[in-house]
Amino acid sequence: MIQITDYLDELFPNPRCELNYNKDYELLIAVMLSAQTTDKRVNMVTNVLFNKYDTLEKLANADVDDIKEIIKPIGTFNKKALNIIDISKSLLEEYNGIVPNNRKYLESLSGVGRKTTNVVLSNLFNVPCIAVDTHVSRVSKRLGIAKNSDDVLTIEKKLNKKFDKDKLSRLHHQLVLFGRYYCKAVNPLCENCKLKDMCKHIKQKNLV
Repeated sequence: MIQITDYLDELFPNPRCELNYNKDYELLIAVMLSAQTTDKRVNMVTNVLFNKYDTLEKLANADVDDIKEIIKPIGTFNKKALNIIDISKSLLEEYNGIVPNNRKYLESLSGVGRKTTNVVLSNLFNVPCIAVDTHVSRVSKRLGIAKNSDDVLTIEKKLNKKFDKDKLSRLHHQLVLFGRYYCKAVNPLCENCKLKDMCKHIKQKNLV
């Protein structure tokens, strides 16, 4: 696994979440919105959303149809608009508007599952956890860390087992970025990749 972490450190020495946020609840909402869409598209809509509704109180009391219109470009906007209001109200009622370091509570919120919770806990509280999105899943399977049949929870457990705990948060960002810009689903940049000797994708395509 040292070969993987060394190469990812070389490619991404200062990895960070590519979702834009200035407040803790903005990250939570942005990650929830990112399901089935891209960070770039989420940043486009949250730039408008968080400027117009610049407090949690304003979001909690926002007109749902106006939020739908703002976030329409990301898809599944009807449900996500309701989630925004529900999350905002819950944070105000339960935690005085502060996102808590509480996995059970976060996973109980509308539209928030384990992946979103892992991202939030990792970024806001440096909790050593890794969120398995489509990029992390693809890279893990291609590098033989996980099987093609593994679900996201199984992949997460395997990553937790194979890598040092203190590297998990950093590794999450690196795997996402690696999958997004190098080990892409279509036309991955295999030629100069330093991990191609362990890559199932290359072996299947007879590229080695």
